[in-house]
Amino acid sequence: MLNGQGNERRRAAEQSGRRGERLAAWWLRLKGWTILDRRVRTPAGEVDLIARRGALVAFVEVKTRKTAAELDFAIDERRLARVAAAAEMLMPTYAGPGDDIRIDVILLAPGTRPRHIENAWCG
Repeated sequence: MLNGQGNERRRAAEQSGRRGERLAAWWLRLKGWTILDRRVRTPAGEVDLIARRGALVAFVEVKTRKTAAELDFAIDERRLARVAAAAEMLMPTYAGPGDDIRIDVILLAPGTRPRHIENAWCG
């Protein structure tokens, strides 16, 4: 593959990911969540969305795929562990005493409703 094609694919994937994050944030807001932050980077990894509903703070990984069939393979334990490690670093900033914390995943594909997996990480 020529370098230009690789850059083009990477750029397209980045745009798709950002669109997915916007859709996931919209979906969460419809479900009563407040979006606290987006695309927060830490040395341990990145959290796509941080959302709050009442005393619950969710650190959300968003995955967008071209087909619904690909969604079953979009997330794995290694990815969730990185999100959990990043969330642990971010908790003091976004969660207070008495808040519940969890790691969620939102899976997106064209022509399907967002699939919200609550409490996806129990590590």
